[in-house]
Amino acid sequence: MFYRVLLVPLALGLLASPAAAAVDQRGERQEVFSQMRAGRLLPLREIERRVVPSMGGAQYLGFDFDPGSGIYTLKFLRNGNVIWVEVDGHTGTILGRSGN
Repeated sequence: MFYRVLLVPLALGLLASPAAAAVDQRGERQEVFSQMRAGRLLPLREIERRVVPSMGGAQYLGFDFDPGSGIYTLKFLRNGNVIWVEVDGHTGTILGRSGN
């Protein structure tokens, strides 16, 4: 019985977490969109237009974006090696590259 009393609040907390995460993501998306409209953040397509051609035939796999820092991380594959390229979303400047 004691364990059941503990499990109910835990289960309810777990059920509420995805909803809270969805609200956070929605807020982040709105903030990113507002920054793009105001010209403070470059759209993904502009970042891709600048970076993908410079990757010498590597296959572009996709990206990740950190709304807190405004950094795009583009992911590439070349000869079985994964390459990550970090790009400042405000200026389009390549900040770093890891992998081969």
